[in-house]
Amino acid sequence: MNTLSVLKYFLSCFFLCLVLNSFSISKLDIEESREFHVSVNGNDHNDGSAEMPYRSLMAAVRVAGPGDVITVYQGTYRERINPVRGGLSDQNRIVYQAAPGERVVIKGSEVIKGWVKKLNDTWKVVIPNSFFGDFNPYNDVIHGDWFNPQERLHHTGAVYMNEHWLTEAAKLEEVLQPVKEKPLWFARVGEENTTIWAQFEGVDPNLNEIEINVRQTVFYPEKTGINYITVRGFIMMHAATPWAPPTAEQIGLIGTHWSKGWIIENNVISYSTCVGITLGKYGDKWDNTSEDSAEGYVKTIGRALENGWSAENIGRHSVRNNRISHCEQAGIVGSLGGVFSNITGNVIHDIHVRRLFSGHEMSGIKIHGAVDFLIEGNQVYRTYRGIWLDWMTQGARITGNLLYDNGPEQDLYLEVNHGPFVVDNNLFLSPRALKDRSQGGVYAHNLIAGSIKFWPELYRSTPYLEAHSTEIKGFSHHPGGDNHFFNNIFVGSELDIYDSIQPMQMIGNVYLDNAKPSKHDLDPLVISDFDPDIRLIEEGRSLHLQMLFHHSFKNYDNILVATKLLGRTVVSGHPYLNHDASPLKIDTDYFGINRNETDPFPGPFERPGEGRIKFNVWRID
Repeated sequence: MNTLSVLKYFLSCFFLCLVLNSFSISKLDIEESREFHVSVNGNDHNDGSAEMPYRSLMAAVRVAGPGDVITVYQGTYRERINPVRGGLSDQNRIVYQAAPGERVVIKGSEVIKGWVKKLNDTWKVVIPNSFFGDFNPYNDVIHGDWFNPQERLHHTGAVYMNEHWLTEAAKLEEVLQPVKEKPLWFARVGEENTTIWAQFEGVDPNLNEIEINVRQTVFYPEKTGINYITVRGFIMMHAATPWAPPTAEQIGLIGTHWSKGWIIENNVISYSTCVGITLGKYGDKWDNTSEDSAEGYVKTIGRALENGWSAENIGRHSVRNNRISHCEQAGIVGSLGGVFSNITGNVIHDIHVRRLFSGHEMSGIKIHGAVDFLIEGNQVYRTYRGIWLDWMTQGARITGNLLYDNGPEQDLYLEVNHGPFVVDNNLFLSPRALKDRSQGGVYAHNLIAGSIKFWPELYRSTPYLEAHSTEIKGFSHHPGGDNHFFNNIFVGSELDIYDSIQPMQMIGNVYLDNAKPSKHDLDPLVISDFDPDIRLIEEGRSLHLQMLFHHSFKNYDNILVATKLLGRTVVSGHPYLNHDASPLKIDTDYFGINRNETDPFPGPFERPGEGRIKFNVWRID
């Protein structure tokens, strides 16, 4: 055998070994992907198989690794899930799932018996402090940046009867009175015991399921950097969550804690003292030390960059098809940690409706740093404010959302952003529809049936970023303008638009029922005496919007909204693109129906017809 033949032989052997080694690694990965099972009838000394399931989720958490699935079966689990490791990629993640078709409930509360009747409908129970371990929510006072206690103390603890919470009283004397509007509770923590008084009108609490908060959170990693987790199909409730300002660690009933690539889908999340889902920042010694100032948040951003705030390390989460309710700060909140994420298909309601305290962070969705962000197809109602995007909203798209019965604040608030961001095909139906304190936005094909407020912000200089990045490009005030309004329908609203320093583009908009156009609008269609008579009606399992359409709508010429039409933002200098950096082209409507590209219809519905039209805008689960 000559030298060349020998060389070819060894090379072929070498490449064969590589192929076989690759095959063995792939086979090993498949063999190591396991499914662990959890059942209320299980035992944590079992092996987690289908035949011998664990009793607690944490038993499965301790052994699960990348590629593994944890399946949980019907029942109620009272524990805090603290993932100790994550997956390695989007294809190699750790999945936590409820067994299909089964009701799996995870609670941060415990059932309490031993209530003794004291006076009227007031009962009392005494609980040893050792019951709570290291965290007693009845001694945990809500506080933090931009929080207003309204001259009283509030605690993260709560008392529930049949899973619905009672209201914390400011003083013990209030609980000892007969029940007035809402049943109350009050707690006092001593050196050895915690005493709780609560009103149970006409009910013996020992014969009902009375629960109290004992855990701060339900599903939240203690460590940061726990990546590629999926949480699917659970009912999660009752958490003693703290106030979550943008300058502090944001702990929710479920939260990602400065990680990457989570999927939170098809869950029911409710009864969190402050926040339901957090896509927020880590904690450090500077938490809640900003003095409620813009300068304090700028320093927070600087520290975040030093702590790995980048597209490679943080964000890219998907929060989809969840029902989120009964949270007294926000349904979903995220400061910096939610960059490059999607919030889609969620139902969010009853957020900050009790209003025992106040502050500046209350909303159905509240995001700081909505970079390349998608908020699409969500139903948001009965919230203090629907959606609030604050600081560094850049490359974001807010599209196809249904917002109504929100207030006293707005359906949508854009605060101190420089863009670009796009707001299209939304139904804004609350009395206050929009508040814009930003620049660099596009508002296209929306139905806006509430008031609109615009004004400049000259006292805060806020950052704008490099395109598709967390790197700061510069800082600017908000002199006003540089907004684009195309093909919207305004009903009964006067556009309170200032004399902007920067240019405004307003084309193809329709004004009905005494809505008054801005002086910036070119050739608007104004039909002041036409009331479209907008109504939302529940019929069976559907929510319908009924609306009258004027015959002149179809004769009004409009232009297709796309990247090439919009140019670049004045301050950040970026083009208007989709959240995924692809070219923007608003060529479909609220339902995904293709628009006429040469003459798209104004508003969120393409070519609906004339007269009274009924649209099925949401299916009720």
